[in-house]
Amino acid sequence: MADPSKTIYDVIVVGSGASGGWACKRLSEAGLRVALVDAGRPQSDANFSEHKPVFELKYRDQAEYLIRKTRPVQKDCYACMEYNYDWFCNDLEEPYTTAADKPFSWQGRLRVTGGRTNVWGRVSLRLSDLDFKAASFDGYGENWPLSYKDLEQYYDLVEEYVGVCGQAEGLPHLPDGHFQPPMPLNCVEMHFRNRVKEKLGWVPMPTRSANLTRPINGRAACHYCGPCERGCVTHSYFNAAFTTVADALKTGNCTHIPNAMAYQVLMDTDRNRARGILYIDRITRQPKEVRARAVVLCAQALESVRILLNSANRQYPNGLANSSGVLGHYLMDHIMGGGASGEFPDFAEKPDINGPNRPCGIYVARFRNLPGQPRSKHFLRGYGYEGGGGTGFNWGAPGFGKAYKEALWNGSCYLSIGGFGESLARWENYVEIDPEVKDVFGIPVLRIHMTYGENERAMVKDMAESAAEMLEAAGAKNIRKNEHPSTPGWAIHEVGIARMGNDPKKSVLNQFQQTHDIKNLFVCDGAGFTSSACQNPTLTIMALCVRSMDYLMQEMKRGNV
Repeated sequence: MADPSKTIYDVIVVGSGASGGWACKRLSEAGLRVALVDAGRPQSDANFSEHKPVFELKYRDQAEYLIRKTRPVQKDCYACMEYNYDWFCNDLEEPYTTAADKPFSWQGRLRVTGGRTNVWGRVSLRLSDLDFKAASFDGYGENWPLSYKDLEQYYDLVEEYVGVCGQAEGLPHLPDGHFQPPMPLNCVEMHFRNRVKEKLGWVPMPTRSANLTRPINGRAACHYCGPCERGCVTHSYFNAAFTTVADALKTGNCTHIPNAMAYQVLMDTDRNRARGILYIDRITRQPKEVRARAVVLCAQALESVRILLNSANRQYPNGLANSSGVLGHYLMDHIMGGGASGEFPDFAEKPDINGPNRPCGIYVARFRNLPGQPRSKHFLRGYGYEGGGGTGFNWGAPGFGKAYKEALWNGSCYLSIGGFGESLARWENYVEIDPEVKDVFGIPVLRIHMTYGENERAMVKDMAESAAEMLEAAGAKNIRKNEHPSTPGWAIHEVGIARMGNDPKKSVLNQFQQTHDIKNLFVCDGAGFTSSACQNPTLTIMALCVRSMDYLMQEMKRGNV
């Protein structure tokens, strides 16, 4: 491999996750020379452990306190466990700070190629014009500078490559996609779907998930082993490491620079152009540079904005590409903590520890504040639910010894759902550089300021009440409501802190995620979201990135970049 420091690339892409992988694939397959600056170490199938039994682990995955010694925040993530905790950053080496009264859980900070797509939940939902033009509907905030029609063909392209299973429901506010066959609902979930649709008119459905039910591109269909967060040797879920990044590397046009902590965007201030990236080698701790005609930040919303804030210079004293003053503001993350569970004894079966273990469950589409319906008096926007049901072992059975073992097999059938609600964009939710704290690589860290408002708290109350209403309609027993608003960050859906917009005075990026201030600098992760919607963001992040890369290539051909 040629020395990256002595090569001038066409484009530098920072980050190898959902958007970074797509940026590399799209650009390198078109013949451009790409440098992938990746904070992670290379990922491979040899690291995957989805088939490894827990009894082969030293601590049987029971020593949470040991993981929390070095990863006290990362262990909050459901996917961080003894099998894979070394994929996550060491929180002691890479800290961040918050105000004492504003906790924020910055989970899912992966340090392997593929980023969060190694462990993501894979729920893949489209946004609609109810989301892109939400301000026109209810008067709050700003519209996105694009419409569903602008993005539809890119949703199609991404879904067909990624492989999203699901079924069409004909809901205008949750557009149907190009789906592989769905992973079928089980008996209790189908009963729940039918009763809720019949009695309430709301729509539970099989989760639209980036898990294959048909083989594509050499990737096998899912074999229902279950723990996708530990990797997949058959490549049956979407992970950028073995899909988009692998495709980019196969072209010979993409140079992978792993273990590279991006620090700053380097500038040619006389021409107001980005000229490269300064990064710290994670192994040697030495600073290095890589140069290119254009720079695309795909490091994850908080990381990309951290890079821009750390790149402040005389021309942009408050952060690079921040003439608007908006950079770092309007942080959003979905509100969770409202839901319910219930028992369905008539559907109980004999539990089986051997599976099959379906990697997804049920999704309930938004039903609040839709066009043509009465508006909620308590909150704007809406929420959807994720969940599932089935028969499990009766671990809470009374008794000891033989009696307990026998009772254990008297499985209980349950169904639970939890809401993911839209977080409103508010100026006072923001990030900045903490001038007093640096990480182990010498890079100043973020200080995060975020709280949920009255709108989100009212939404959680409605989530719990509506979940219980659905379970009651389905005939559930022993219904238990959950109404505890989550800590910001818990959804791991951080967006909005380099927002898109048509007005350069009120936004950082245009509709192609190109910074208004610097024409050869793009930010193509969730940072550009103008609003959070209530759908999981990753599918939209990928579709937007492909669209933006097509625009970048057009502008390069025209000589504008």
